[in-house]
Formats: sequence, C-alpha cells, structure tokens
Amino acid sequence: MKFVVFCTVCAAALCAGACGQKDGWKLVWEENFESETIDWNVWSKTERGTADWANTQSHDERCYGFRDGNLILRGIVNDDRQADTAAFLTGGLVTEGKKSFDFPGRLEVRARLQSATGAWPAIWLLPFDRNARWPKGGEVDIMERLNYDGFVYQTVHSNYTYTLGFKDDPANSGTIEIDRDGFNTYGVDIYRDSLVFHVNGVRNHAYPRLPELDSLGQFPYCQPMYLLIDMQLGGAWVGEVDPEDLPVEMEIDWVKYYTK
Repeated sequence: MKFVVFCTVCAAALCAGACGQKDGWKLVWEENFESETIDWNVWSKTERGTADWANTQSHDERCYGFRDGNLILRGIVNDDRQADTAAFLTGGLVTEGKKSFDFPGRLEVRARLQSATGAWPAIWLLPFDRNARWPKGGEVDIMERLNYDGFVYQTVHSNYTYTLGFKDDPANSGTIEIDRDGFNTYGVDIYRDSLVFHVNGVRNHAYPRLPELDSLGQFPYCQPMYLLIDMQLGGAWVGEVDPEDLPVEMEIDWVKYYTK
C-alpha cells in the first residue's frame, strides 16, 4: 500500500526546498572546536563494539586531532596487533549520557570527508534513553558516505523499517550529491510529524509520521537523542579496506543545534 502525506510543517519550514537558517529557528548550542580541545562534559570517545560500524573504534590518540580549529577523526592501520587485535583503528565522538537533542529541533554538522576504499564516515542520532533498544528506539542517519562516492545517504531505521522491513512506504532513505573534496553542511529537522533531511541548505527528502502505523513503531523519533560523529572502516555495506589508502580523515568544522 502507498501513502501520500502533505506535511504542513515541512512546507512552512522548507520554502522551495531550501533549508538555510529560517525565521523561527533559534541557535541554542554550538560546538566549533576553536579551542582545539574536546569538552569532556559534552563528548566521549566512541567505544569498541561488535557491529560493523563499531568494531574498529578506538581511544588511540592518533585517531584524534585538530587542525586550523577543526576536529580531525582518523582511520589508520593498526601497527600493533598484540596491543589491539583490530586491523584498523578509527576515531569517533558521542554525546551519549551527556547531551541530548530534542524536537522540534534542527541539527547541522559542517564536515569535510577524505576518500578511501573502505571508508564509512557517519553523523547520526540514537535515543538518549538507554532503555530504548535498537531498532525500536529508532536511528537517524544524518550522513553516511562510502568509499569515494560523490553523494551521501540520509536514512532512518526503526522497528517498522528494520524488523518489519517496510522501507518504501514511506521511503526511509535518500541520497544527495556533495562536494566530494570540500566542506558540506549535513542536517536534519525533527518535527512531531516528520524528519526533513538536507545538505548545504538543499532539501533532500522527508520522512513522515503516519499515525495509523504508530502501533508498528513507524516513527519513534519524537524523543531526546544523542549525537554520534565517527570515522568507520570496512564492513558488509562499505566493503573491504585498502590499507594503501590510509590514513583517512573526517574533518569537523562545527556542530549547531537549533530549536523553534
């Protein structure tokens, strides 16, 4: 079955498909890394896990750095497999347990992504409530980029899309072109009735809430969420890593959060 939804909030917020700063949005928090230090009251280093996205995450200092007031997250070849058995090491930061982002809200991250075979940088959101288990708690992927692609994916996951497999009604993912070698601004607007994704102020796609599907967990995103920004390497989706392409960097200029 197909659903056609007209989102009045989205139409008001996104005239002619543009998503620059609009009247009604107020900047309430910003992280610009100009001090070239990490605020540990807000951020933590990403922990190692068994999932493809997490199995190379590391606290190794070589995976973190600063340049010209920007945060650098790196993917590197692990040169000491006795100390750490992972073939590659990657850096990432999360606000889990420290800072949440609520709705209605707009989150934007300006970043530059180096290319490499097997590189999988990501900017995404997960529920701040630790009892909100994946996938029922939902996941919002503001940006995922693979290898040398000149475009990014912007996707949502939930019980409805993952467990039940409904990825087309409505479409849970969209792609949009980027400046492959330069900085781009990746963003999402979170409303009670929709998620609206954009890159460089250009609307990509919207994911609507369909109230008749609430019992199936179609739209769990109206809750506080935490932010993850991480370089990732390898996995079933992105494919094998070419060590000759490493190190590879993800450069973060700033993070901004707006509310209505």
